Amino acid sequence: MKGCRPMLKIEIRRVAQTFTGRNQLRNRALFILGATCGFRIQELLSLRVKDVVFEGQVVDRVTVQKKNTKGAIESRNTPLLNVAREAVLDWITSGLWQRGYVSPETFLFRSEYGVNQPISPRQAYRVLVRNYEQNHIAGKLGTHTMRKTYAKFLYEDFQNRRAQGESVDPLPLVSKGLGHKSLNSTMSYLSFITEDIDISAANYERRVFGGL
Repeated sequence: MKGCRPMLKIEIRRVAQTFTGRNQLRNRALFILGATCGFRIQELLSLRVKDVVFEGQVVDRVTVQKKNTKGAIESRNTPLLNVAREAVLDWITSGLWQRGYVSPETFLFRSEYGVNQPISPRQAYRVLVRNYEQNHIAGKLGTHTMRKTYAKFLYEDFQNRRAQGESVDPLPLVSKGLGHKSLNSTMSYLSFITEDIDISAANYERRVFGGL
């Protein structure tokens, strides 16, 4: 969803803790995985159980196959963080397996309708927006919010590491993390930079021209 904003830390935690209903574990896993991997919604929905579980254990890294990525140019691989591993495991063991879906080919975010098909991007949007609204989180939000949030925190972490003396270049690293082919695409994800510039400009005015 073009123009979606990233979420604040407090908003992320609130959303992650407040999914309800029959599919709350599935929806929570979708949100946490999306916010910690930065995959596009189509990439998330393409995942199958075999992509996240190997020999009965949740994997340390998750890969989206090339055919399921934008442009189908190359696969995407990213760490599966502990919070995401736990959310995915909860959904698989207490959701999918309890419902009899034990095949490695089962879509991770399986729909309750049809024969082994994932929920649609539209359904994912409805699920997430319902949660945002219930938590009174304002602004333009959707499925792409997860990816924008991942980009924001990745960029800020690289900035902090560079400030501490590490030789890192935030923009190309975030671009690689998002699977972008163009830095211009990455810049469009970092709209909060403009907000930071506006704040700094206001601070400059106050410090230099205050009292004139």
